[in-house]
Amino acid sequence: MYTIFVRQNITFNADKSDIELAREEAQSQNTTLHELFRDWLKGLAGRKRRAREYRALMDELRHVNAGRKFTREEMNERR
Repeated sequence: MYTIFVRQNITFNADKSDIELAREEAQSQNTTLHELFRDWLKGLAGRKRRAREYRALMDELRHVNAGRKFTREEMNERR
């Protein structure tokens, strides 16, 4: 199995003052603005990925039937 990573550059516009404040924040976290942005992007993509995986699992389990309705007490029971 081979894995190929494709990287793309992104260009965006921001106010100079916002960029400077973000750089200061990155420096206070001992990292770079580039790394902060990449972490933010990974988190954003991860939420989307988890949502898709959840929907796929729910679709896969759609046929499951417990055979009866559970009472509120049964659904909230802690074991």
